[in-house]
Amino acid sequence: MNTTVEEHQEHEISHYLCIGCPMGCRLEVEEAEGEIVEVRGFSCRRGEAYAKQEHVAPQRMVTTTVRVENGLWARLPVKTTDAIPKELMWELCDKLHQLTLQAPIKRGEVVLKNALGTGVDVVSSRDMPYREG
Repeated sequence: MNTTVEEHQEHEISHYLCIGCPMGCRLEVEEAEGEIVEVRGFSCRRGEAYAKQEHVAPQRMVTTTVRVENGLWARLPVKTTDAIPKELMWELCDKLHQLTLQAPIKRGEVVLKNALGTGVDVVSSRDMPYREG
């Protein structure tokens, strides 16, 4: 999450809140001429890697629900198997909200393969039993 960008002696400094671990470090990425010069504020290696990834090509995991027919419940929780580019997140949610599945569905079952050509699948997060009667 890019919160601010500052100009600093021909260097641009971007600020992020790390979500790589529970520490929630406040990160700074200093960039000059399109290259990352320095990452500051991280307490662990995940923070440094997160800052670089977030600065260059932000990605997000997607979790939502899809409609189910003949299931015990009307909606099934689903999630991506890996992070996708942040700019595709809402497009994927729209696609999933148009999807209707048929029960029964097993936890971990692929409900959308290669979502939006990303190579990432969307899978069921729980079992959805068939509704009798």
